[in-house]
Amino acid sequence: MASGFRDKWARVREGKAPRVLDLFSGCGGLTLGFVSAGCASIGGIEIDRDASRSHALNFHPQKDGSPDERHAWPKDILKLPPRELLKELEARSAEKGVDLIVGGPPCPAYTRVGRAKLREVYRDPRAFKNDPRATLYVQYLEYVRALKPLALVMENVPEILNWGGHNLGEEICESLEDMGYRCAYTLLNAANHGVPQMRERFFLMAIHHTVGGEPAFPKPTRKVLFPPGYKGTRNFALHNVLRDGQGKEGSRYVHPPVPDEDAPPPVTAQQALADLPPLLDHTRGLDRRGPRSLDGDLSYGETPPSDYALFMRRWPRFSSDSRLRDHVTRCLTERDYRLFAKMAPGDDYPKAHALATSLFDKEVERLRRAESSPCEGTREYEQLRASFIPPYNPGKFPNKWRKMESDAPARTLMAHLGKDTYSHIHYDSEQKRVISVREAARLQSFPDGFRFSGKMNAAFRQVGNSVPPLLAWAIADDLLRCLGAAGRVPFRDPSHALGTSVPARVA
Repeated sequence: MASGFRDKWARVREGKAPRVLDLFSGCGGLTLGFVSAGCASIGGIEIDRDASRSHALNFHPQKDGSPDERHAWPKDILKLPPRELLKELEARSAEKGVDLIVGGPPCPAYTRVGRAKLREVYRDPRAFKNDPRATLYVQYLEYVRALKPLALVMENVPEILNWGGHNLGEEICESLEDMGYRCAYTLLNAANHGVPQMRERFFLMAIHHTVGGEPAFPKPTRKVLFPPGYKGTRNFALHNVLRDGQGKEGSRYVHPPVPDEDAPPPVTAQQALADLPPLLDHTRGLDRRGPRSLDGDLSYGETPPSDYALFMRRWPRFSSDSRLRDHVTRCLTERDYRLFAKMAPGDDYPKAHALATSLFDKEVERLRRAESSPCEGTREYEQLRASFIPPYNPGKFPNKWRKMESDAPARTLMAHLGKDTYSHIHYDSEQKRVISVREAARLQSFPDGFRFSGKMNAAFRQVGNSVPPLLAWAIADDLLRCLGAAGRVPFRDPSHALGTSVPARVA
């Protein structure tokens, strides 16, 4: 068995591209980071049809640009034995075997947020423990056991460290150590690594003892002052991990590396998006409801690109062809256009609701003076009210809406983007709209040349479910360094030139 690991390690040290398999791959955020760092994609396992096709479209295209159907079909990890999958994916490959496994088992069972999750727990307080998605990490471990990679990376939400009072990170490490791996896990925030989004996630790295290296996580290239809410989420996740601020004895948890004191500030939303062409209401079809197709028929905007935006245009192997794809967004109501134009940066739903109520009262007063105001309680009055005030209770949905700040990174993009994008209202009040698919991709650090399969909602969902590729590249860089990979492509923060020694404002 050890000789198999040594053969793989020798191959990687000789300069051959490490062969990476992505479990629960989604459209391929982790894959993109590892491929950019010098790895070769074997394929991905993903049950969602559109996401699986996106992964094949970007990493396993045919000569005509269409996805290789051997990779594009959706795959259920519960029904697909490791060796059977590998035989299928390697059918046309001269190289064999898996050097690295990466992936993030679905996180809905662990996360605390979301209306559906709250309703589920209300009906059954133990529902989150009974969710079958909570045990998919077992299949991940079975693939590791069967395919014997040199190393692996697992990603998930921070709450995996405090799931029903259990630290699943430790339990996963114990299983991996029984297989001969050295393990460590931590929490990393994407904004610290050049991504224009404050997205905190759990990362676990394991290296087989045959290799001899110790897991290590990338040092931040950015200094960020995070809002108080991020500290609360982290404290909840680390409740069973830390004692007196230190890792419990025997814990595999390591504190995240810290940036240099003079590290530049985070990449802001404006630096990420300002070069994209504006989308105004009643133009470019924004007044049309219905499914939106993804297209590539736009030119870039007139604003010169920042260093970050330029890198998104020129990402190696995923550069733009000078025409912008996927810059499509949702049709809104006149009520929402009106509100978005008047909301201040950082405003959430309660503030938007209060603003809407004020605008409605002014309109009623105007109509009263004109002696045309409908009587309260009538159908006409309720219709007028609905045309000004959104229906959601501001006490129950404080985070449903939020207008981004131009001079700060965006807040966390969620898979719920596939249903609505009101959590990310564009900072430009003249555009008075929610973000587009391409803007969501930019905030997640997907390059402009990355393709998404499916319609608009499916693309939003794929972006929200992804690991930011820039962060994945930074993690891959450290891992490949530990492995002594001769073909490693070092990570480089694409926008250091934007920074100063003073952190950007984060509301």
